[in-house]
Amino acid sequence: MKQGIASPLAAILALSLAACSQPAPPTENAPVVAGEPIATRAVMIGTEGATLPACSSISRVKAGGTDVYWAPGETRAVKAKLAGGANVSLCEAAENDAWFGVVFAAPGTDPDMCGVGKSVTSVREYQGPCRWGWIRGGTVQLGG
Repeated sequence: MKQGIASPLAAILALSLAACSQPAPPTENAPVVAGEPIATRAVMIGTEGATLPACSSISRVKAGGTDVYWAPGETRAVKAKLAGGANVSLCEAAENDAWFGVVFAAPGTDPDMCGVGKSVTSVREYQGPCRWGWIRGGTVQLGG
């Protein structure tokens, strides 16, 4: 009788351990497109100075939408996808405006909760509560 119970318990234990060894999904729970990101670079806010909003403008994603990446120049893994017409706050530009660091609210949440319309005393990494990432230049209509 003891041996009859041991086999199923061993199988359950083995499956539990196998589940623990799986990598965690990306933070935004978007599917990994072509592997893990090579680099991650947080979006910086307050780059325009302490008297202006933390992010310079609200812009609208152009028709067709855009992918959001983990870092400028990083295209191996998609962090999130934004639909055409979605609003984003442009916070930082990189590589001669080839990439924009953006902050955006999750669908169905209030974009004002992102807190980037207010000034910050010094340049710093965006820490939430909204989502952030990098989009290619030319995928948004500036000033939305």
